[in-house]
Amino acid sequence: MNDHTILSWITFIPLIGMGAILFVPRNNSGVIKLIAGIATAIPFLLATQVYFGLFDKKSAELQLVQQLDWIKAVDAQYFVGVDGLSLALIWLATLLMLVAVPASFGIQKAQKSYYALLLLLEVGIVGVFVSLDYFLFYVFWEVMLLPMYFLIGIWGGPRREYAAIKFFLYTLTGSVLMLVAIIALRLDMGAIGAENPFSIPEMTLQAGAGMLTGTGLPFGGHLLGMQFTTWIFWFLFVGFAIKIPVFPFHTWLPDAHVQAPTPISVILAGILLKLGGYGLMRACFPIVPSAFNEFAYALGILGVISIVYGAFVALGQTDFKRMVAYSSVSHMGFVLLGMAALQNWGMSGAALQMFNHGTSSAVLFLIVGVIYDRAHHRDLNGFGGLAQVMRKYWALTTLGFFAALGLPGLAGFVSEAMTLMGAYNSEREGFKTLVIISVIGIVITAAFLLWTMQRVFLGNLNEKYKDFDDINFREIMCQAPFLFLCVFLGVAPWYLLDWMQPSIDKLVTTLGG
Repeated sequence: MNDHTILSWITFIPLIGMGAILFVPRNNSGVIKLIAGIATAIPFLLATQVYFGLFDKKSAELQLVQQLDWIKAVDAQYFVGVDGLSLALIWLATLLMLVAVPASFGIQKAQKSYYALLLLLEVGIVGVFVSLDYFLFYVFWEVMLLPMYFLIGIWGGPRREYAAIKFFLYTLTGSVLMLVAIIALRLDMGAIGAENPFSIPEMTLQAGAGMLTGTGLPFGGHLLGMQFTTWIFWFLFVGFAIKIPVFPFHTWLPDAHVQAPTPISVILAGILLKLGGYGLMRACFPIVPSAFNEFAYALGILGVISIVYGAFVALGQTDFKRMVAYSSVSHMGFVLLGMAALQNWGMSGAALQMFNHGTSSAVLFLIVGVIYDRAHHRDLNGFGGLAQVMRKYWALTTLGFFAALGLPGLAGFVSEAMTLMGAYNSEREGFKTLVIISVIGIVITAAFLLWTMQRVFLGNLNEKYKDFDDINFREIMCQAPFLFLCVFLGVAPWYLLDWMQPSIDKLVTTLGG
């Protein structure tokens, strides 16, 4: 293994593990779990080596690049590399997938298929983050769709088929829009004689030079009465916004979360939603910067609606898991608001928020899983007084809730504060008002989390649960790395910001900020 192939190893080792699992007898669950553990541990260790050893955090350039001819008929390449923005999310993805294996030990149904699909899902997730060729990017984007569909549809709750189909249709709709835009960009790149017409970095350079205008396409690239850059922007934006998810494209998320098994909810909230935000930063805004600048305020409004709407709807939930799902809609709204402000602090805060929400949301869904495994329901009004019998669980939940509401000293506070300050200091008209409105979402977030704490843990003990076992060692160890990151990055956020900042600075400059 050399430095230029390490990203490929991180991406495809889970695929090797998947192949090995397929040869194991289905009744040998111990070996299946061992292979899955190894196939997720090695990518995490390699990603850690890249993060702390091989990556130059002072550089904004793409690193560890591997570029090979792939499908010559369409000029698609196997083109991978990382910068500070993608590397942090790769590391988070490999950590989440590693934790998902022991978190799945309670899965008894068709374990062989379950762990094989889990590893295939990791291939798709990491593949998106390393891809620098738009064709390759799209292939990995689609690879994620099928395993997640089956993981929800087979191992989910009572309405799993409905949730899986809804997830599939929403995501597929966004993918079709993305595909149309990608093909149009490829044709336009070909018309101007680009050497690597699917290359995302080259598209970004050509867009910055004002070359991607669609003039080489029929009707000058116009579609649905919109000029080329406008409809390209909106097609790509909707495709990525569905994944974030941004209001009003969010309705698939609560159903998917509620029906998915706990480890899949952890992956869904912890990293799949971040693919949408990353896609906007990597493969949408820099390619159509003029359209981004034109519609930035509209994006800011959508971000604020997501923040406030998600918080209010979460406040009204009685299902523990559905409440956490809507909180994700609210928290991811900060990502879009920070990006739309096109100000260095706002963009840095958005990137940091994606990582921090990945850790805090993972904790929240693991917390829900612990209580569901014991009570076999998630009705918040059906608990009460659990702090008397589950003291360790209460303590960890308190820390997780405080991390999610952005308490000072914890990671969520840093990213939300940077996002809001960046948006408030934006030179764009109207963003100060948007920031003021978004503060309502923060207040309501504190309200629904504290009210949940009261209903579940405080007051008189529900006698039905007086014999509940406290959180066990395996469950603690699944939560521990994310709780550690919530605390550590709250006091030392530079361990993310120093790696991300050069890439963020370059992105802001590219977009004209």
